[in-house]
Amino acid sequence: MNRCELTEAIRDAKRAKGLGWNEICRKINPKASPVLLTAALLGQMPLEKGEAKKAEQILGLPKGSAALLAEIPNRGSLPSVPPTDPTIYRFYELIQVYGTTWKELIHEEFGDGIMSAIDFEMKMERLPDPKGDRVKITMSGKFLPYKRY
Repeated sequence: MNRCELTEAIRDAKRAKGLGWNEICRKINPKASPVLLTAALLGQMPLEKGEAKKAEQILGLPKGSAALLAEIPNRGSLPSVPPTDPTIYRFYELIQVYGTTWKELIHEEFGDGIMSAIDFEMKMERLPDPKGDRVKITMSGKFLPYKRY
């Protein structure tokens, strides 16, 4: 089984067991970020060995899946750029519209550098609103200055 096939097996098991991502993540490791664990289950991050074993058991995955879940993956899962999925496209659109603004404001506040996507945390919340619930995404990445020498 390759990683793409394992991702499909994970999606199939999730569906067959009637589980949500947050529920699966809590069972794997209640202390870990559900964003990170979901990304790992979808093939974008590695799980720790113990987490991978739990995922294999919880989802009833084929024996040996844990080893694949613990491997460092080839990241990047968009089948096309720009993305065609409407939800993913909205993030792409945010970068197109606000990317240069974020860059300017980061550089003004911190100097010449980047926000790390490695030393990084992200949280998603649902905010009830009478006009329609809102999605709140909080991202926090370590600032990494460019070195001159």
